[in-house]
Amino acid sequence: MYEAKRLGFTDRAIAELRAEAKASTHKTEESIRFLRHEHGLRPVYKMVDTCAAEFEASTPYYYSTYETENEVIETAKEKIIVLGSGPIRIGQGIEFDYSTVHAVWAIQKAGYEAVIINNNPETVSTDFNTSDRLYFEPLFFEDVMNVIEQEKPVGVIVQFGGQTAINLAAPLSKAGVNILGTSLESIDEAENRKKFEALLSRLNIAQPKGSTVTSVDEAVGTAQSLGYPVLVRPSYVLGGRAMEIVYSDSELLSYMEQAVKINPEHPVLIDRYMLGKEVEVDAICDGETVLIPGIMEHVERAGVHSGDSIAVYPPQYLTDELKTKITEITIKIAKELKTYGLVNIQFVIYKNEVYVIEVNPRSSRTVPFLSKVTGIPMANLATQAILGTKLKDLGYEEGMWPESEHVSVKVPVFSFAKLRRVEPTLGPEMKSTGEVMGRDVKYAKALYKGLIGAGMKIPSTGAIIATIADKDKAEAAELLKGFHKLGYKIIATGGTAAALKEAGLDVTTVNKLSEGTPNILDMIRTGEANFVFNTLTKGKTPERDGFRIRREAVENGVVCMTSLDTVRELLTMLETINFSSEAMPV
Repeated sequence: MYEAKRLGFTDRAIAELRAEAKASTHKTEESIRFLRHEHGLRPVYKMVDTCAAEFEASTPYYYSTYETENEVIETAKEKIIVLGSGPIRIGQGIEFDYSTVHAVWAIQKAGYEAVIINNNPETVSTDFNTSDRLYFEPLFFEDVMNVIEQEKPVGVIVQFGGQTAINLAAPLSKAGVNILGTSLESIDEAENRKKFEALLSRLNIAQPKGSTVTSVDEAVGTAQSLGYPVLVRPSYVLGGRAMEIVYSDSELLSYMEQAVKINPEHPVLIDRYMLGKEVEVDAICDGETVLIPGIMEHVERAGVHSGDSIAVYPPQYLTDELKTKITEITIKIAKELKTYGLVNIQFVIYKNEVYVIEVNPRSSRTVPFLSKVTGIPMANLATQAILGTKLKDLGYEEGMWPESEHVSVKVPVFSFAKLRRVEPTLGPEMKSTGEVMGRDVKYAKALYKGLIGAGMKIPSTGAIIATIADKDKAEAAELLKGFHKLGYKIIATGGTAAALKEAGLDVTTVNKLSEGTPNILDMIRTGEANFVFNTLTKGKTPERDGFRIRREAVENGVVCMTSLDTVRELLTMLETINFSSEAMPV
């Protein structure tokens, strides 16, 4: 209550305010905000002094405080507010900032003043010369509403700030704010599980079987009826946070206890886990025409978060029939949702059938990548569509944009060596902290460039340590035969070595950690291995040895791969590229 006292409130008024605030702990954020405004607790905005008081500053860069003087420069021009994505964190960051900046430029070109609300000092969107005005404020309902009341915009755009911004659509709309672009009803139809299922059913589009649950008993019953393994996750999240694949009742109960707080207001989604090829599409819609810049094919099968997967454009393994079906489904969904702006759809191809995993009614983290490789300014076009311009008037027809002759590969970058005790195994929860792109006329060379750009050391010959789960041994044996033919030495722990020898491979056996020294960790530390191929045992209870092996690999700069799909593409790349040739990619 310090601000109230400084603003001259009497002790009695302060006591009343404190009592009302305490009684309102169970109320919504909107109610608490109302109480503050009822008592005159409104912030003013101060300009950031970018000249350190040496000269008079005039930058349109503001922060809020509780005082009497407001330093915002008023203008009569119509304004549009764009919500950013907030502080960079795994799952949400610079990719959304790209879309925010390009949206601002399009808004300014359309004749409006562009106002950004974002509290991330490390991005271009918070440079003081990007927007007409920047509010360095938290992306919470109360703070955003304070800025809206100050600026009185014609509307707010929420679809370029990732899940943080899209989650504000409902409370802002309830408060009477005009949400520009895709309507709140359509956003909710894509985000609300039951409404989303009804939408796909109405359009006769296949999806993995699943259900929304609001209690632990309901979760167990649903998982048992679907059949394990199942994919479980909270609703309305980004980056796959708290998303897991579980294989048994005990794992599900553990998940419910540790990962989420389940209740009717915070349901959990449970889906049948389908081990197929994952495909991603970003599309732009003006309410009538749907433009699809391209289809991205993931190297890793479903179960690895899209942000951690290697993505390839144009797809290398999809038939024309599948591409056509994906295009048709994308157009159907975008139109049914009455999309204005961007929409992201994720698919899984299972037994040659196309299933929709999820639809995100917003910009995705692949927009910068796809914009660059296709030449289509996606965020710019989406903003123009939001403001009422038709795609056909801009020269774009409905459907798939012609595929590029060059192959582009988006490779994630991880910081496992710096993030101690983090599990390097890839799964449904996003862990990458960046990405790079490799591009070439040949897929193998584009992949090579991407892997090298991501910091991997890939020698043409060397040694591979393999420690493979029983369920993966047959598949791994075939792949390791290919590496052996290329001249790689195969080293494996006891069980894996026995399986590989039975498959006809020449294998050197190395001790496990419990079998004395020298063991597998010693070989990694001394640089005797160039690669570690390690897959998890089924479920969430792998041996502790596996974690220590993966950690030792990443901390010593040894390439560690936990997905056999990635291993397969690595093998194909090495078999294709002639490393002794002068034409070796750089």
